[in-house]
Amino acid sequence: MNPRPTRPLPTRPAGYVELGRYSGLGRFWTYLASAERAGREVRVPRGDPPELCRRRVSGYALPGAALLLDLGRVTQALEDGFETHPALLALLAGDADPLRTELNAHFELRLDFVLAFTAARDLIARPEFKYAPLVRGLSDLPTGLPLQSRRLGRDEVHLLVQRACGLA
Repeated sequence: MNPRPTRPLPTRPAGYVELGRYSGLGRFWTYLASAERAGREVRVPRGDPPELCRRRVSGYALPGAALLLDLGRVTQALEDGFETHPALLALLAGDADPLRTELNAHFELRLDFVLAFTAARDLIARPEFKYAPLVRGLSDLPTGLPLQSRRLGRDEVHLLVQRACGLA
């Protein structure tokens, strides 16, 4: 593991979700150590000094997570540039099940995130969740389709971060 970071971020940057208030540096270290034990890649974000309390965690994927898909964004993309695929035609007709079935069969949700600790003692995370094919080219969904997770609540993000770190 990299040396333990000890310098908190001065403020909470935009795009971060609060995981815990009045947390401690030990809890931040526990998340990082647990993530490494669980086989995740923990590294310093580019441009950050090693002592800064911010780490990028990657390497956890959630299969069968089509329920978390942002259907509104997919529908908007179809209205802007129509694509023909049976699952997408069914979505436009109001039935999302074929698209979810296709996603569950050929995609996984990659749960990468940046975990940080602030001077205000907040444990925060910036989720970078995205769908990725299990095997590239196996699905015949259009490649330009915006397959992104819906906006998740704080508790949902917290649970997914805990699972990725092997704590839940």
